[in-house]
Amino acid sequence: MKDYIRKRVLDIGNHILESKHTVRQTAAVFGVSKSTVHKDMIERLPTINKRLANRVKHVLEMNKAERHIRGGEATRKKYKETKQKCEI
Repeated sequence: MKDYIRKRVLDIGNHILESKHTVRQTAAVFGVSKSTVHKDMIERLPTINKRLANRVKHVLEMNKAERHIRGGEATRKKYKETKQKCEI
């Protein structure tokens, strides 16, 4: 594995642990695709640092379990804003 990939994988892993960001948010911060972040965390990180990989996996599973709630909140906010614009 090339050094820059190894460094990116560790940086992304540490970022997810510290910030509890989702894959999408992390991809935006690092300027890479969601697929790259996911592959880095699921395939590459366990070969570099198993302990960090397990901790990151826990955060990703937590985010996955909460995503339906975040989606519902976003939809509610969207329609609330649309309704307010129509009333003006």
